[in-house]
Amino acid sequence: MLFIDGQNKITCIPVVVAVISPFPPSDKVGIKSIQRVDEEILPMKAMKMGWVPYIPLDHRHNQVDRLKSEIFTLACTQRRSALRHLKIDRIKQYEYCLPYFYQPLQEDEDDDDTVISIMYPMEPPLVRDFDMELDEIEEYTDELIKDEILPEDQKEDFKAFVKARARERKIAQRKAKEARRKAREDMDTTTRAAFENIQFYKFYPARSPDTPDISAVKSPFINRYYGKAHVVM
Repeated sequence: MLFIDGQNKITCIPVVVAVISPFPPSDKVGIKSIQRVDEEILPMKAMKMGWVPYIPLDHRHNQVDRLKSEIFTLACTQRRSALRHLKIDRIKQYEYCLPYFYQPLQEDEDDDDTVISIMYPMEPPLVRDFDMELDEIEEYTDELIKDEILPEDQKEDFKAFVKARARERKIAQRKAKEARRKAREDMDTTTRAAFENIQFYKFYPARSPDTPDISAVKSPFINRYYGKAHVVM
């Protein structure tokens, strides 16, 4: 929310995120939304994305392979004109995809999160959060029935659905912890040093007489995978 022309307006503020690293931070994207209960981690190539050398304007007439670029930008080769021919599910992937980053030296909060997202198949779908540690399934289900959110004849099916989701989540968390532990054990000193020293910078538009003051709304948050920037400018 920014104060523009004498009134508060919801405004989309463009930002640039820079990663200082000796190697590409990731070759994957993550796809997750409320409508998509299951998270997808896909190769960038599957979304026609990838890291490409940044070529300054005064060098763009040269052959790219002749330049030793130290700056790369995340680019997408999917043509806008082709979007209208894509299936809805494919379009949704583009709407919700985020640059993915895996930091094996830090524990992921999701590895210990006890809250699972539920989208029970009914019409309309029943979308709720369930805390595996704090919520008791019988009481939780009865409350939904009492509030006329869940039909009583679907009580047992709903309970079985939630229990299955909880089992899947616990298995996934256990595997994630094991993968993180193994990644740390197998990591060489050069790679470890790179992960320890990687830096994220988040750049907001520079202040000018023609733009509103955004200093109060600047945030270090990048996305759910990268977390927070080390430096915000």
